[in-house]
Amino acid sequence: MPLPYDLCARLQNSFRARHARVSVPHTTQNLGILSILLRAGFLTNITRGTIEAPSPEKFLEAGEAQRRIWADLKYRNDRPVLENMHLISKPSKRVFMENSEIRRLCTGRSAKTVKPLGMGEIAVVRTGNKEFEWLEAREAIQLRLSGEVICRAS
Repeated sequence: MPLPYDLCARLQNSFRARHARVSVPHTTQNLGILSILLRAGFLTNITRGTIEAPSPEKFLEAGEAQRRIWADLKYRNDRPVLENMHLISKPSKRVFMENSEIRRLCTGRSAKTVKPLGMGEIAVVRTGNKEFEWLEAREAIQLRLSGEVICRAS
């Protein structure tokens, strides 16, 4: 399973190179993070497809290694909407937070060693709840769920 830093790097590099869309391996982790970015307005669309092109029909026929998620990137005034995306929790140092610590992070105060979120910035949280496994930090606060803070995007 690819680590989240692969997704962060692919998205940043694609935005900097002014690509219209990017393909990433099809995993539940990538799908969860991309859907959060879509809901937050950093992407215009996500589609399942194969290595060649986004095509939901061919996705069903393709083997596991050929499956991809295609994300359409969003630009405003010829500038990328997603400027910065980086990991908070790394494989060598995982960052788990309780609901109160996530609330501190979202309200402009530091929590543990993580700097507070700024205006227009989001944090992706992986919870232990199977129904709500991937959430944006503010959604995790509303549902009173704690978990691992994976990455932040602005």
